[in-house]
Amino acid sequence: MLRHKSAQKRARQTIKITDRNKNIKALIKGSVKKVSLAKDKATAETEFKATTRVLDRAAAKGVIHKKKAANVKSKLAKHVNKVK
Repeated sequence: MLRHKSAQKRARQTIKITDRNKNIKALIKGSVKKVSLAKDKATAETEFKATTRVLDRAAAKGVIHKKKAANVKSKLAKHVNKVK
């Protein structure tokens, strides 16, 4: 058991932040998968726009690094351009 009040508060905050980050990362994975599995170009482009928003928001909140978000967006953009 934690003895200091500040350590107890930090433990509570860590649990909340970890849960929030897990939810955001799951949302990222799901949206990336939707773009990857898109059959036609129109669907892929709409899903790509939504995924871009999710990635930018996660990077702004510090859940993932800004450069990781940029790398994922770049990879998805290449994929969307290949879809016919």
